[in-house]
Amino acid sequence: MENIVLIFLLTIGASFVQRTTGFGFGIFIMSALPFLMPSYAEATTLSGLLALTTSTIAAWKYRKLVTWKRLVPILSVFFLVSTIAICLLAKTDDHTLRIILGFVLISVSLYFSFFSRRIRFGTSLPYQMGAGTASGLMGGFFGMHGPPAVLYFISSESDKERYMAMVQTYFVITNAMMTIVRASNGFLTKTVCIDYVFCLGAVALGGALGTWAFNRIPSKTFPYVVYAYIGISGIIILLTA
Repeated sequence: MENIVLIFLLTIGASFVQRTTGFGFGIFIMSALPFLMPSYAEATTLSGLLALTTSTIAAWKYRKLVTWKRLVPILSVFFLVSTIAICLLAKTDDHTLRIILGFVLISVSLYFSFFSRRIRFGTSLPYQMGAGTASGLMGGFFGMHGPPAVLYFISSESDKERYMAMVQTYFVITNAMMTIVRASNGFLTKTVCIDYVFCLGAVALGGALGTWAFNRIPSKTFPYVVYAYIGISGIIILLTA
C-alpha cells in the first residue's frame, strides 16, 4: 500500500512536468519508480501507460496542428529500435540498467542545462533517423524517449502550439507501440494494471496543476528546476544501485 501511495505522488509530479514543459514524464517518474515496482521492466511499462494517458489529453487538444510528413519517419525508426531494446530488456540485469540509467539522467540534465539553447538540429531524413534511433533506445531501455524527440520537434516546428501538437502526438503513438511490445513480452502484469488504474486520478490532478503552472511560471525559469532534479536523481540512483 505504501508503494502505491508513493507511485501516486510520483505520477502527480510527472504529469505536472509533462503538461508544463511538453515532456519529462518518464525522466521524472523513472528516477524512483524502479525501486517501487517488482521489476525494472514493470516500472517502464507502468511509466509508459501513464505517460500515454497524460499525452492523449494534450494531443487531442492540438490535433489539428499535426504535420504527419514530419512525424512518420521518426516514428518508423523509433518503432524498430525500441522493439529491439524492449526484447533485450528481458535479458538484461536490473542492477546494470539502473547504473546506466543514472548516467543517462545526469547526461540529460547537463545537456539541457547548458547546451539546449546553443545547438540546433536539422529536419532532414538523417536527423529524423538519428532522433528516432536515440529515442527508441532510451524508450525501450529506460522508459524515457522524450529528450531526442523534443530536440527534433523544437527544431522543426515554428511555434510552441505546433511543437506541443507534434510532441504529444508522438508520445501517444510511441507509448502505445511500446506498451504493445511490453505486453507481448509479459511485462503488463496484474501489478502494473492495478497501479495504473489507481494512478489515473494522479494523472488528472498533475495535468491540471501543470496547466495552471504553465500560465504563471516564467518559461525560462521552470525548466532549470526540472533539469536540476533530473541530475540529482541520476546521482541518487548511482549511489543506491
